Amino acid sequence: MNDNAPTEPGHAPSGDASPGPGEPDPTEIARRIDERRDALGLSEAELAAKAGMATRYLQHLAEAGPAFDPGGFLRLASALGLSHRELVEGGTDRPPGQGRAPEHPVLVQLGVRECWERIGDHGVGRVALPAGPGPAVLPVNYVVDARTIAYRTTPHSAAAPDTGTTLSFQIDRIDEKLSRGWSVLLAGTAEHVTTHEEIERLNRHPGSEPWAGGDNPLWIRIRPTRVTGRRVGSL
Repeated sequence: MNDNAPTEPGHAPSGDASPGPGEPDPTEIARRIDERRDALGLSEAELAAKAGMATRYLQHLAEAGPAFDPGGFLRLASALGLSHRELVEGGTDRPPGQGRAPEHPVLVQLGVRECWERIGDHGVGRVALPAGPGPAVLPVNYVVDARTIAYRTTPHSAAAPDTGTTLSFQIDRIDEKLSRGWSVLLAGTAEHVTTHEEIERLNRHPGSEPWAGGDNPLWIRIRPTRVTGRRVGSL
């Protein structure tokens, strides 16, 4: 790369754009960028503007690969209407768990404290609710409030059970490269949050804004009666 390669604030040019073992090939990524841009009917300048960068920087980013500027690649993928994985690896966004199982798998039960440590203070999980003809499992943004789980939804929606409804809530993570992961399951009852003070506190909580957007004024609190978890790894 020549000394005149463009940079953006906070990024320094890399001296070698060649992929290492197991790293994505920038040539293939650049081809996917061009193909997707053509399919969308965008010029190079239009794509750069949509991704919030200069045209010359876009050209260099495509040549250098995702390791040069991970944040820039996320913006570029969004501008192309692709996930980061689709842009870097090609194909469609696949469900987790496509990697191989570890050579010597070990399944370990998690204690209650370990479960809460993994849940953190907010994230995305799945709530399992009774519904006809069978249980409904729905993804929701959650926050943790005094060892309870709370999430926002629309009144009378599928994710808005009546107070006292028995339900389950699951959060998990998978690291496909290391073939390991964990899962936490909470069982408990639902209640509607109705006091103004509680609602305002939850609204200010980091991660309280639903990814799907929209007006979701109803907070559902899950009071767990049982918290269990497991992690899988290798010896």
